[in-house]
Amino acid sequence: MLRYTVRRLLQLVLVLFVLSILLFVWLRNLPGGTVTAILGDRATPEKRAELESVLGLDQPIFVQYFKFLGRALTGDFGQSTGVAPGTDALQVFLTRFGATVELAFGAIVLALLLGIPLGYWAARRKGGVLDSGLIVVSLVGIAVPVFFLAFLLKYVFAVRMGLLPPSGRQTPNIDATRVTGLFVLDGLLTREWDASWDAVKHLILPWIALATIPFAVIFRITRASVLEVQGEDFVRTAEAKGLTTSTIRSRHILRNAMLPVITVTGLQTGALLVGAVLTETVFAYPGIGEALAVGFTKKDYPVIQVVVIASAAAFVIINTVVDLLYAVVDPRIRTR
Repeated sequence: MLRYTVRRLLQLVLVLFVLSILLFVWLRNLPGGTVTAILGDRATPEKRAELESVLGLDQPIFVQYFKFLGRALTGDFGQSTGVAPGTDALQVFLTRFGATVELAFGAIVLALLLGIPLGYWAARRKGGVLDSGLIVVSLVGIAVPVFFLAFLLKYVFAVRMGLLPPSGRQTPNIDATRVTGLFVLDGLLTREWDASWDAVKHLILPWIALATIPFAVIFRITRASVLEVQGEDFVRTAEAKGLTTSTIRSRHILRNAMLPVITVTGLQTGALLVGAVLTETVFAYPGIGEALAVGFTKKDYPVIQVVVIASAAAFVIINTVVDLLYAVVDPRIRTR
């Protein structure tokens, strides 16, 4: 198990190193570039040359990269030029990361709470009316664009019915104590129940919009996996031995069927963390997705760099943890 863990951690470092190179080269080849983004209409040839010298952009690309890497390892990604001008780019990410964690965590929990039971239930009643209905629902969940569903939910439940807030993370004038940066958790820790509930109300619609695709994926994977496992020889052997139905379902069918579900859950969680741009933009939710969208619009390269690298790190770490959990559940993985 130790060797497997070390191997996965080394792969994590290699992935982040390669990503940093690709991101660095790509950003420096975008139209306009960093100098144009900073100077704007004041970009005379003299000022461009002066700023390029100050930023080190007149040096060879590999020299620029290793200087960037050295600063990045100390947490210095430069200052924001568009999302929060003058603010440290890493601080912009840290300020917004908690919001995206709350959004992604709630969405994946919702997807799991619905996807696994419904997938198992549909597999046990294969071919039935409700099984077919759930398959159709899952297909719709995958096919409908997230931004369209987000706009629809916002229009119906926030604008037309006024049941839930249309945007933001929490009511601006609410008296709330900040502890962890996770507003729902902060309210629970400080027993400020109104603040916690207010944060939840702001999250309900984004949770639903963001959970549709992972729910559909988890449902279909669970259903297919249960159908496959319940036809295996070891299940029939357990039935022949006279084990109770509940024991067979929990220990033999469900446990083995969960192996691919664990993998896809890790992938979906990582994807939610780095791919909530549309949902956060529609609901004006101040997470890293919205920061990334604004960063591209305003050519805020320091923020883009830290958000992409940190988000990729979170994605890779989550999937590494999932791989380790997979190895715990299925010891055969460790020898591969």
